[in-house]
Amino acid sequence: MPGTRKLGRTSDHRKAMLRAMVTFLLENGKIETTVTRAKEVRAMAEKIITIGKNDNLHSKRQVYSFITKETVAKKVFDEIAPKYKEKNGGYTRIIKIGPRRGDAAEMGIIELV
Repeated sequence: MPGTRKLGRTSDHRKAMLRAMVTFLLENGKIETTVTRAKEVRAMAEKIITIGKNDNLHSKRQVYSFITKETVAKKVFDEIAPKYKEKNGGYTRIIKIGPRRGDAAEMGIIELV
């Protein structure tokens, strides 16, 4: 697992949250979250896309074990990974959008490039 940020959660809760966020990012193309969460999501999403570039059984099993929706995992192999076939990393971008109104946490948008 990339990253070492604990994000104030237990390891099981953190893993489930990041799996859900990566799935949502790959499904919709962008999400709005805090900057620290976005940095963790970026590390995992880029790893999933890199695995998706290899279209073999082992990589399919790795992606299907991490992504929570089967349709999104199929989308990784059919649409997303072929789009980045020639690119070595840097599949996502984080744009800072300012503090959140309630607790002034730094917010950002993470999107696929």
